[in-house]
Amino acid sequence: MILVPDLADIESRSTSEAERRVARLLRSVEAPADAVAFFSLGLRSHGTKQQGEADFVVLWRNVVILVEVKGGGVRKHEGRWYSIDRRGDWKKLTESPMAQAQSAMYALRNILNEEGVGWYASEAVVITPDIDAPPPAIDWKESHWWARERMSVAALAEGFEKVAADARTAPYGVKVARTRQLRERLYGEFSRMPVIDAQRGAVIEEQNRATEGQARVLASLARNPRMLMFGGAGTGKSLVLTEGAKQEAGSGRSVLITFHSPSLVAFFRPRIEGRNIDLIPFSELSGDQRYDVVFVDEAQDLMNAHGMDRLDSVIKGGRAGGRWRMFLDPNNQARVDGDFDPDVFELVQEEALQCDLDMNVRNTRAIVHVVQEYLGADIGDPGIVHGDRVEWHWSSGEADAEAAEAVAVELVSGGVRRQDVWMIDVRREAEPELTKAGFLMTNPRFAKGLEAEHVIVFGLPEDYDDRGVAAFYVAITRARVTLHVIASKKDKKRLQNLLRERGAR
Repeated sequence: MILVPDLADIESRSTSEAERRVARLLRSVEAPADAVAFFSLGLRSHGTKQQGEADFVVLWRNVVILVEVKGGGVRKHEGRWYSIDRRGDWKKLTESPMAQAQSAMYALRNILNEEGVGWYASEAVVITPDIDAPPPAIDWKESHWWARERMSVAALAEGFEKVAADARTAPYGVKVARTRQLRERLYGEFSRMPVIDAQRGAVIEEQNRATEGQARVLASLARNPRMLMFGGAGTGKSLVLTEGAKQEAGSGRSVLITFHSPSLVAFFRPRIEGRNIDLIPFSELSGDQRYDVVFVDEAQDLMNAHGMDRLDSVIKGGRAGGRWRMFLDPNNQARVDGDFDPDVFELVQEEALQCDLDMNVRNTRAIVHVVQEYLGADIGDPGIVHGDRVEWHWSSGEADAEAAEAVAVELVSGGVRRQDVWMIDVRREAEPELTKAGFLMTNPRFAKGLEAEHVIVFGLPEDYDDRGVAAFYVAITRARVTLHVIASKKDKKRLQNLLRERGAR
């Protein structure tokens, strides 16, 4: 069964050995095609408060089953429920484990009702893996409390089948939720996109939850063998790719993540650490090994005959019959560092289901508006409300690295960490390096696909042809919190001309 998040994440997050044991069994269950098990620490009742807790939420044959896992002993004494730890110490519970599971079931039902999902069957189950037999059934069905005797892959599968088969049927005349819709909503509720330093700043907080589009794509990845995912800069393509790869590896498939830019190795490596996932830049693929699933990031860079032939050699079953996911930016970043062939792209489109990521989860609203205004590029709806306005620094002299570094120093003096600041020279060709003051200076080619909290852009294009526009686009879409643009008088005139050209189209 698919686990969300994958088993490695659950093993690291959960403090309960009983929960980890159940997760390991769930992963090995041979489940129906649409079955998914979600692990969570809480269910929200609205944006800021949590109500009810769920250890696992299992979607099984269109029935949503809330699972409460209680390790150690569980007893009812003189009308009150107690848990018993390994030392034999008793701890009073506020309610029975079954009542806890049922409260989580009702909390989730309220959430999905508010989102207009429709009626769906739901059940509550308790698993107590450390006791020999469930307590006598009082306010629940015997089939809904599982003890040590049911701690096997086959017994869990049998238990879910029994619970789902006995679930209520829909009342006459009500709108019934479809399985696909339930899956997507549950992915949205329980998927959290991992973000480094997610606790610092309001902007970072807003970027730390799966959008509806990301949830839709994650749900689709599990069901479809070949997929093309479109999204502008900042829509979360690489993070969704990472979560999808972890799910595939967790299901026992051999997985490859590949890409054109070697700089993406540093982005992906910490996010897949400990998983059986190969991370290989495209230029280093030998073709000696074929994979069950291949994920391609920034696929527009490889959308040509040579690139697709090379991919064909590493996918079991080939590109036409194998399992692959390509993530690409329709705004043609390939002009920065890659080769995009529209004829090849048309052929590949016919081989796969296509999905869009349409919510920008990197850039603030102000940055999204600048990209749309100057370049007309679609990088999704601005999902991040908070954030400073874009700072334009109009220089009477040279808009060069010295001017950019002065802005970087000012940011650090205001409390920003030095390592969170990037200086992007749009016209630069050299590899990234540290300035004397310790700031990273890079260019669009090496920054593509990556992000930084604070970005200072300088060295604007002298010609806004296709290559110049693409480089400018990459540079100004790297920022997550603040964007600073250093521009000379000549730059200002060229930008004004670019705006007039945009307005005339």
